[in-house]
Amino acid sequence: MLDRRIDGVLTDWKAHYAGLFGQHPLCLQHKLADTGLFTDQALEGILENVDRQDYHVNYMDPKSGVRREGEFGNASGKEILDAVKNGNIWINLRAPARQNPAFDDMLRAIYDDFEKYVPGLKTYKQNMTILISSPNVRVKYHVDVPGQSLWQVRGRKKVFVYPAEPPFLSAYGIEKVVINEAHETDIQFQDWFDDYATIYDLEPGEMLHWPLNCPHRVDNYDCMNVSVTTEHWTDALRNKYAVNFANGMLRKMGLKNLDRGTRGLTFYTKLVLAGAVKFSGIQRKDVKPYTVDFAVDPNAPDGVKDIAAYQFTK
Repeated sequence: MLDRRIDGVLTDWKAHYAGLFGQHPLCLQHKLADTGLFTDQALEGILENVDRQDYHVNYMDPKSGVRREGEFGNASGKEILDAVKNGNIWINLRAPARQNPAFDDMLRAIYDDFEKYVPGLKTYKQNMTILISSPNVRVKYHVDVPGQSLWQVRGRKKVFVYPAEPPFLSAYGIEKVVINEAHETDIQFQDWFDDYATIYDLEPGEMLHWPLNCPHRVDNYDCMNVSVTTEHWTDALRNKYAVNFANGMLRKMGLKNLDRGTRGLTFYTKLVLAGAVKFSGIQRKDVKPYTVDFAVDPNAPDGVKDIAAYQFTK
């Protein structure tokens, strides 16, 4: 159950948004903060007890500009949150409902609203993550594979959303991410891309939804940020995923000029290929591991201390 039950999540839906959903970026109002699930005390409880498989913690090295992967080590929940408030890190809690089932209630409430307001929308495999990030943190250009929304709960951030098409996102780039040969942050970015971005100053109580696979990046303002991401699948999104997956595997075999359509015999052949490869588990061998080389420490500069590097695969 939610700590404080809310009837409906979205507060300013207009009828014409249904035709824009999934086709154009939308900025809407919400009331997730009313649940009481995002206070310092609530977040500290999750951070203190979260399983290692259920989080990422990252740091952008100011000298190299390289994103580094870390761990919580022996830090308490309060120490971790203090490191976020005073450091230069961001945390992705991948399965908060394992710590508090109320987040499953929240997720259902969100998609109940979407499916109520968008005629014909049927989603599945919905998922939620919590993002907790330091003041002035910059999250680099990246792409998400499922349908995606970003919900701002605490703090303020600037969000840049780019078209999901070349040159902002190449077919090769998304295919590599889909077949697990690249991380979502490995796609190429050029500074001039910002001239073509849609930019939002996201305030507490606002959310963004954008079309499938739109690249995006985020700059926090001078305050700790707490956000929620939600992701989902539909049959149409699954079909696009299958095409990217199959094309990625075929491109590895040397094929070029691959069709990206989601109809006809070629598409159904790719659908079968994607299913067969995923069922076999072959692609798991290509998963790119993370190199973990720091631990969270509120007393260290930027909230991180170096540790002996090791490989970690989720």
